[in-house]
Amino acid sequence: MIQALTALFSLPDLRKRLLWTLGLIIVFRFGVHVPVPGVDHAAILGQFGEHGLLGFLDLFTGGALGRFSIFALGIIPYINASIIMQLLQVVIPQLEELRKEDEDGRRKIAQYTRYLTVVLAALQSFGMSFWFRNFLLHDFGFTLFLISTVATLTAGAVLVMWLGEVITDRGIGNGASLLIFIGIVSRIPAYVHQTIQLVQGGASLLGVIFLLTIFAAMIVGIVIIQEGQRRIQVQYAKRIVGRKVYGGQSTYIPLRVNQGGVLPIIFASSILLFPATIAQFVPIPFLQGFSRWFAPSSVIYMGAFFALIFFFTYFYTALTFNPNEIAENIKKYGGFITGIRPGKPTAEYLEFVVTRITFVGALFLALVAVTPVIAEGATRITSFQGLGGTALLIVVGVGLDLLRQIESQMITRQYERLLA
Repeated sequence: MIQALTALFSLPDLRKRLLWTLGLIIVFRFGVHVPVPGVDHAAILGQFGEHGLLGFLDLFTGGALGRFSIFALGIIPYINASIIMQLLQVVIPQLEELRKEDEDGRRKIAQYTRYLTVVLAALQSFGMSFWFRNFLLHDFGFTLFLISTVATLTAGAVLVMWLGEVITDRGIGNGASLLIFIGIVSRIPAYVHQTIQLVQGGASLLGVIFLLTIFAAMIVGIVIIQEGQRRIQVQYAKRIVGRKVYGGQSTYIPLRVNQGGVLPIIFASSILLFPATIAQFVPIPFLQGFSRWFAPSSVIYMGAFFALIFFFTYFYTALTFNPNEIAENIKKYGGFITGIRPGKPTAEYLEFVVTRITFVGALFLALVAVTPVIAEGATRITSFQGLGGTALLIVVGVGLDLLRQIESQMITRQYERLLA
């Protein structure tokens, strides 16, 4: 890895991409610390509990939401818009046709995603303004605060979206994922500082070591599962067209063990934490009772969390993986899976395989989600509460993707030197 990074700086084009990435990350981190005017930021920061939905969302903004800065929405509206557009492509045939077209069709979908990002950012900033209206300074009217906040946060979300797209185009890695990665990693020094304070205050050093060992084991497991694939061998028959022979090669379909990535955990966490968060702002007895029964450390919460992760893993896999379409494409190009007849039997076989490996992926995601909560309860070390299974999945996944892209870029440059 050290040799790869050294070679990265020695290649002019890759060095330029790296500098673009670092420069835009600095701009993003600068915006995180620029506050929205007119509110008591210290009072707002006190509302962000480690296990509340606000604290959960603050993790993905790198602390910008807790500071109520101009980047308080972060990349969340863009990610939500991307997920919605991805789901709509399954429901709306016109969007599905655009996705299957050439680069122009995909460019149109990207443009629709940007428009939807602006709409979602405006709606979220409008709701956030009402949420924090009790923290207004006396010399700042609510109407002016509402207008300025909606405009500021929407513009900030659009700027973060632009930063992510520029990183993807001119930098290294996926821009949106990298911004979330930086936001999570930027909080690690604070976790370390809090842990040192706990140990100095009498907390068990063995408990800290045990918790760090659990985290290390989880990282190893995440790498294994994230890289895990079930390869379905596909054989293409030879075709003779004139004097040329086409096909005859053997390839495979890579079916990932964890098809949904981190999305099932995010969806399940949002559903369980949303009522408790609303109860902090709206004194409804039902919601307050719900938040007491579904406390993050309770058995009921972890059981519901476990079940919802399973549900969303299968749900997302069913939306994004179409065995009938894959079987039809294999049949159209003269291919077949060894021992399986083309057409409907191939689709049924693929669905059977995906169902089995999705169970393994769902079980893994559920264990990753609840293990940090159990370990923190056993050790009573609460300084790493923000660094849960979701954060570890994102950090490891983005890190692996970044390394793969760096290696791919270096291999491409080496081939260009050989051909030059």
